[in-house]
Amino acid sequence: MKNRILFPALLVLMLVVSACGSAAPTATPAPVIPITGATATAMPVATLPPAATATMAPMATPTSPAVVNVGQNSTLGSFLVDSNGMTLYIFTKDTQGTSSAAAASACSGNCATLWPPLLTNGAPTAGTGVTGSMLGTLTRSDGSVQVTYNGWPLYSYSKDMAAGDTNGEGVGTFWYVINPTGMQASAALPAAAATTPSPANLVSSPPTY
Repeated sequence: MKNRILFPALLVLMLVVSACGSAAPTATPAPVIPITGATATAMPVATLPPAATATMAPMATPTSPAVVNVGQNSTLGSFLVDSNGMTLYIFTKDTQGTSSAAAASACSGNCATLWPPLLTNGAPTAGTGVTGSMLGTLTRSDGSVQVTYNGWPLYSYSKDMAAGDTNGEGVGTFWYVINPTGMQASAALPAAAATTPSPANLVSSPPTY
């Protein structure tokens, strides 16, 4: 009788042990491998191209020789004009060309925008009343070729709106209409001031074109 009781008990115990032994194994985490000597890699920095250097573009070169003619009005008499009848001027800060020194222009940048140089492609042509031997040229700093007369570089004035206008006459006491004799149309070219300016007149001011 005692054996009959123990046998079922042993059987149950064996079944329990067997069930526990067949349980699903627990997943083993992957080993952590330490990183030694690793160096962080910096992201590459975009390199911008160097800023372009501003350069002054040369003025548009005409396709033919400049023509210098003579115009006139009741105030200034006869004076030089270009092929369109626009008045031509001289700038007394320029260097007048002589037998020993070439003419040179002191007007560039904003000045040359306000006072466009008379450019030419080839030797300039003298119209009626213009002395051809007084015509000449100079090479500007941008490579363009400017017409001269009696050694003076010639310019037009952007504020002259119509042929025969002389709005640039006397501007800044440096700009004057030029006549066929190669002189200032209204009077002889002004001489350099002989007096020293007083301190009150030495206030700095923007250039007058």
